[in-house]
Amino acid sequence: MEPVTHNTLQVKKMNVELVKNTLKTQGTGTKASIASLTGLSVATCGTILNELVASGEVMELEPEESNGGRPAKPYRYNADFGSVVCLLVKTEGGIHSIHYTVVNLLGEVIQEATEVLEQIDLKVVDEVIEKLINEHRNVLAIGVGIPGVVHGGIIGVCDVPDLAGKPLGPFLEEKYELSVTVENDMNMTVYGFYLMQNFEEEKTFAIVTFPKNHFPGAGFIVDGRILSGNTKFGGEVSFLPFGVTREEQLRQLHTEEGFIRLAVHTLTSIIAIMNPVTIAITGELPHEPQLNELREGCLTNIPEEHMPQLFIQRDTQQEYRKGLATATLESLTYRLQLIERR
Repeated sequence: MEPVTHNTLQVKKMNVELVKNTLKTQGTGTKASIASLTGLSVATCGTILNELVASGEVMELEPEESNGGRPAKPYRYNADFGSVVCLLVKTEGGIHSIHYTVVNLLGEVIQEATEVLEQIDLKVVDEVIEKLINEHRNVLAIGVGIPGVVHGGIIGVCDVPDLAGKPLGPFLEEKYELSVTVENDMNMTVYGFYLMQNFEEEKTFAIVTFPKNHFPGAGFIVDGRILSGNTKFGGEVSFLPFGVTREEQLRQLHTEEGFIRLAVHTLTSIIAIMNPVTIAITGELPHEPQLNELREGCLTNIPEEHMPQLFIQRDTQQEYRKGLATATLESLTYRLQLIERR
């Protein structure tokens, strides 16, 4: 395997991210403490901090009290240097809504609200974004979560019919000239769930949702990374071979016996292929009393030592918001991923 080389600009960008992330994590830090935590030299940290202070992204605080010698200047990351706008597009029980959130660069909520709408199309999404950008002049990125397949910012199969086939990502990028993240809602929800578990090491985690009047969907984290597939079709579990038409599948999901059978089939397939540590079951159709029956149904085919923890959580808005906000903030960072093939 040939060694990977970095040019000077790439190294500089990575070092800047190291310094910024250290300040975000630690709250405050001096040149010396940041150098110690990042492994960079004090001189390099000083140069980067001076540039970030000049741009306003980092604040220089009053020097700390000293017992002798020159007092060290502490620095703090300026969370309000910019913000990101996130829209959670949802459809539940025939009700369309957009839950919007504006967060600062530390992910802290500045503003959020929900708008219930008769229909949602590209124009409606754009109007909500435009209003928020006008209210928050320092918006640096946009994130939109969609209940459907998204590939390259273009929406495919979607629970909101007026958004199907629309090039939402390219349209927003051209109009606002900002970083735009358009992602499947289940991918963002599973990412939020995963982040909030605070695993000490990378794990494999899954979420599957059974919404009312819509087909089920799933999201996967494999070894700490979102798995979305070649054409972002990963997680479309309604296309599993259940042996019935899609119309019949939807009908059966709304009956007690049919739901248990199809949910067990879905969960068993996920366990056999993904081997996750945990599966979160969400949506309007599952109920807590069904959990033991779902587990026992899976155990008819899955050996107990490979059975993940199952839990039902119907309200996942907090996790959805966390995942989308984090992904949107990450779109602003410089990341050079080096993956060694085994």
